[in-house]
Amino acid sequence: MPKVGITTTIPVEVVYAAGWQPVDLNNSFIASSNPRLLVEEAEMAGYPRNICAWIKGIYSTVRKDEQIKTLIAVTQGDCSNTHALMETLQLTGINVIPFAYPYDRDYDMLKLQIEKLMEAFGVNWQQVYEARQKLNKVREKVRKLDEMTWRSNLVSGWDNHFYQVCCSDFNGNPEEFNKRVEDFLKGSNETAPKQEKIRLGYIGVPPICDDLYAYLEERGARVVYNETQRQFTMPDSVGDFVEQYRKYTYPYGIFYRLADIEREIERRNIDGIIHYAQSFCFRQIEDLIIRERLSLPVLTLEGDMPNSLDARTRMRVDAYLEMLR
Repeated sequence: MPKVGITTTIPVEVVYAAGWQPVDLNNSFIASSNPRLLVEEAEMAGYPRNICAWIKGIYSTVRKDEQIKTLIAVTQGDCSNTHALMETLQLTGINVIPFAYPYDRDYDMLKLQIEKLMEAFGVNWQQVYEARQKLNKVREKVRKLDEMTWRSNLVSGWDNHFYQVCCSDFNGNPEEFNKRVEDFLKGSNETAPKQEKIRLGYIGVPPICDDLYAYLEERGARVVYNETQRQFTMPDSVGDFVEQYRKYTYPYGIFYRLADIEREIERRNIDGIIHYAQSFCFRQIEDLIIRERLSLPVLTLEGDMPNSLDARTRMRVDAYLEMLR
């Protein structure tokens, strides 16, 4: 099964319908044995220091995986540095297929982009819908896991993050991932409810640091809502395939995202919001809108390199949780 790298969530049903294996390069990068080294290797190749570490990590991940010869690069609706990323990878011989989410969520423009992707992989709508039917069965179980996080208090913030973020590519093997989810659900149903008194929401891109969720739970707080990761499960499931990716909030404007965030804050009875912003990312600017719009206390955290929380960030988290108590 040929591999195709993806720079963020795309209509992955098209890839599976064609018999290819998608690889979410973000997940591969951060789950590698030494993600920091991948960033440094990109800098050795010529990437500037003041560019997002995720972009540099993706670059090195593709260069190291000899099975990835094709890349689907999201040129609108994700990182603004993706253009240069795809050009530097084209220079090394990688075949790049661009995909763009229309900023205004225009149905016809999005349908055109999906059909261009289908043409590139040689599949038709019937094949795409058949692939979607299989993937939706897995997504449904992960949505159940999410519900067990905030309604039954049986799932940790990290597990909620992990299983949802894996829905971008289903770890390249939906059947195997489905089994893993089933086993996790079974085990979680046999545990006692978690007792953390402070309920948090996490918004923004997934964190580059590896111990945020564990640290929060050590301090008596738990993330019961992971905004972007939840979107990877396509939570607003609808019949129309194009509409499914119109309702997917992450690639569109901040105000569309905020409407979803505000609904979930209310539904999940959340006490405070952690807004994670990656260093050198244009989304840092959106923090001022988030603070203006949300009525809950917001703690903004910035991460740069793959690492654990530093002392300064831990002190800020401690002070924030103390304020919420």
